Amino acid sequence: MSTLSDLLAENTGLPGEAADHLQTVVAEWQLLADLSFADFLLWVPVAEELQLDGGDFVCVAHARPTTAPTAHPEDVVGTRFTVDEHPQLAKAMREMKIGREEDPHWYRDLPMRREAVPVSFGGEVIAVLSRETNLAAPRVPSPLEIAYLGSAGDLCQMIVDGTFPPASGNEADTHTSPRVGDGLVRLDASGTVVFASPNGLSAYHRMGHEADLVGQRLAPLTRSLIRDPFDATEVSHRIIEALDGKPSTRTEADSKLGAVVLFRALPLRPAGQPAGALVLVRDVTEVKRRDRALLSKDATIREIHHRVKNNLQTVAALLRLQSRRTTSDEARLALGESVRRVSSIAMVHEALSISVDERVDLDKLLDNVLPMVGEVATAESQVGLTRKGSFGVVVAEIATPLVMVLAELVQNAIEHAFPQGRPGKVELIVERSARWLDVLIRDNGRGLPSGFSLERSDGLGLQIVRTLVESELRGSLSLRKIRTDDEGNRVPGTEAALRIPLSRRL
Repeated sequence: MSTLSDLLAENTGLPGEAADHLQTVVAEWQLLADLSFADFLLWVPVAEELQLDGGDFVCVAHARPTTAPTAHPEDVVGTRFTVDEHPQLAKAMREMKIGREEDPHWYRDLPMRREAVPVSFGGEVIAVLSRETNLAAPRVPSPLEIAYLGSAGDLCQMIVDGTFPPASGNEADTHTSPRVGDGLVRLDASGTVVFASPNGLSAYHRMGHEADLVGQRLAPLTRSLIRDPFDATEVSHRIIEALDGKPSTRTEADSKLGAVVLFRALPLRPAGQPAGALVLVRDVTEVKRRDRALLSKDATIREIHHRVKNNLQTVAALLRLQSRRTTSDEARLALGESVRRVSSIAMVHEALSISVDERVDLDKLLDNVLPMVGEVATAESQVGLTRKGSFGVVVAEIATPLVMVLAELVQNAIEHAFPQGRPGKVELIVERSARWLDVLIRDNGRGLPSGFSLERSDGLGLQIVRTLVESELRGSLSLRKIRTDDEGNRVPGTEAALRIPLSRRL
């Protein structure tokens, strides 16, 4: 689907600043749709060279209300109208004022009322908003509906004036600020509450105000309910600024009773005349409680990984100390391999202790683990280790067994592929797709012994590898004695092929 920017570029010759203003209007207009109980469509005049019938308009964006049935169940973005089909659009641009059709308009068996709201920028009309209300579901006038529609009318007039949305608006605040359904409080020019929606009243009850809000001066009342003096001053200052006609950003504060509430104050100045302000409020106490619980749980998990890493390092140090005291070469070699295995697991936990999402950058981790493999090999070994490709980031449940498997296979290649003192090389070749991780461990050594079978091998290292690949990684492993090099020539050596699914569903 084309974005608003694409549609503006394809159909208009608007300058960048005007296009940015329309982006800001679209970022804010869910508020208008909810207050109006109506759909809002953004229409722009098509550039002359692209017009088909002269005076064409194209719909470039559409917002549906969350407070009422939509007037357009289908997608109307990209629809073109001529002046004859929708004369209110051209009239609104020409007269620079809000226009309403005298009689309801029928659209696909739905009666609707259409109003045209010119969008001004820099003293000129650059687009038109069509406010289209579904009349099929009759509404009974109520204080809430009257307050909503009155606020919507003031904001629409400010769009005509070019004062809403403000140019200094923060788009991030727009997406995270309270919505109409979260809670709305309407203030008059003096800052006194003239209407509070049920959710707005509930938010203030959670903060500790038990009485009705109507008739209260909202700024000093809100200040008295907030725990932190700085936050109390900040929120009340934002409300007063809105009454003075200055736009404000979203603010969060904790009440003295522990409730956490988001505030956003919007000035109402239709035709430049002060008409009070709208204050949107949202009780986010439960959301914040969950966020804090998740942060605490995440910190606890990272601390556990840190402690496990420390304990494993202690175990490795004890094994290393024991290997120095033993007189048996075979025992010393076995203890050295155990040190490497324990240290490999410790490094995984060290990486997880600084991770925020239980994921590990395997490339960085293996760059630290694989050099330890050479420590277990004989001192005379002159085997070079290289890696091609990237492992990328993997989840924690894959990281530990995979690091163990790779370290064992590389160690096995260094120990058994080359006679003592003979130079050689071992390659890790990695290919990763969305579904699979394929790894080849190649060496140019003497190859597998005659009659070798992976399933019947009694070596501890290969037994560990087989167990981890089959039970933990749910992958497959094969060892091949003869292979071809990159030029297709048959060469001696061994190739271990490892395939691991990256999705638990495979």
